[in-house]
Amino acid sequence: MYKIEKERYGFKLIFGGFIDAQEMHRWIKESEKKLSSMAKEFVVFVDMRTLKLLTEDSLKMMKKGQILYRLKGMERSVVILDDIDIKMQFEKTARKSNIF
Repeated sequence: MYKIEKERYGFKLIFGGFIDAQEMHRWIKESEKKLSSMAKEFVVFVDMRTLKLLTEDSLKMMKKGQILYRLKGMERSVVILDDIDIKMQFEKTARKSNIF
């Protein structure tokens, strides 16, 4: 599951449980709509404490989403994690999308 919450600083993203590529694709589509209203740089707070390891297809979608947020004005992001494997997976993807 995922949630996108608009906040005064930008967005709060919550990722939890198992997210397949289709659900990650829905996150990108919903993000595109919400990001279209952003007129300036913003910050993203990401909560991944309950996220399970992503499949390779889900990771590809995550990378596309990260690039989207960066292109739309994400100035910086803060990520909280509770699992070393998720941390390693997210860092690798963030490096590939140049947001790390």
